[in-house]
Amino acid sequence: MEYSTDDVAAARSLQFATYIYTSMAAFWTYDYACSLHEEWTFLLRSHWSKMKGLYIVTRYLPFILLITDLYMSFTSNENPVKCGMLANTSSGFGMLLAVCSECFFILRTYALWDRNRILLAAILGTFFSFLAASVSITVDTTVSAAYATSPIPGITGCYQSSTSDRIFIPFLLFSVFGLGLMILTLIRAIQNWRINPSRLYVVLVNHNIFYYVCAFLFSVMNMFTSLLLQDTYRTVLNGFQFLTLAIVAVRMHIHLWQTNQHLVRGSSGLVHIPLSDISFANVTA
Repeated sequence: MEYSTDDVAAARSLQFATYIYTSMAAFWTYDYACSLHEEWTFLLRSHWSKMKGLYIVTRYLPFILLITDLYMSFTSNENPVKCGMLANTSSGFGMLLAVCSECFFILRTYALWDRNRILLAAILGTFFSFLAASVSITVDTTVSAAYATSPIPGITGCYQSSTSDRIFIPFLLFSVFGLGLMILTLIRAIQNWRINPSRLYVVLVNHNIFYYVCAFLFSVMNMFTSLLLQDTYRTVLNGFQFLTLAIVAVRMHIHLWQTNQHLVRGSSGLVHIPLSDISFANVTA
């Protein structure tokens, strides 16, 4: 039996999704195994706080996201309604994971600016307005979309058969948002570089810049994939961005906590950050 060019292209995209989701699951498991000692040291020794709760959600939400994606990729599902429900569930978990990762660095930027409430209100107002627009566009383009499966035997999974060009807008909005936070971080670093020369301050600034650069590059990449590639490739690369940034965020949080612990046990007179509320304080003898 001969298949059309579109059927072959769809089958290849579904196979690509299966390979990438499997690789992502293996990568997340490997990262978790490598950082298991550091993670449980942090969970057992650190004080309970909102940041710790945010860490737990950001760290373990990918587990649910990957299970959903793997189930959708390896199961032959002829029901388009169930397929759409799984795809929308995965999309929702991915957006929640992205929000949690961003919250780490919104609070860090807030700390760098000496807990300026006016700045925090401006950042949160921009963030939630961008988030509302992104959710609205995503829901509008995915909930009512049609889903299909491959007619080629042995190809599992399903894909969105109709797409919208507007799906790139959420990545455009968050690339602009991340760029703005990076500029705020650079401005504050230039202003306070000689005033706060502590190791912890340097780590905080470096983390922020690295995360914003990664988020910006990922968002630009996904803008192009949303416009140029099939839905399956776009969905997979979206998930790859959400998972990678979540791993970066939690890894950086543990590193910041470890640096803070070393400074507290070390010399006095340094500037440190109590991670319970992400605020600067002077350590006096």
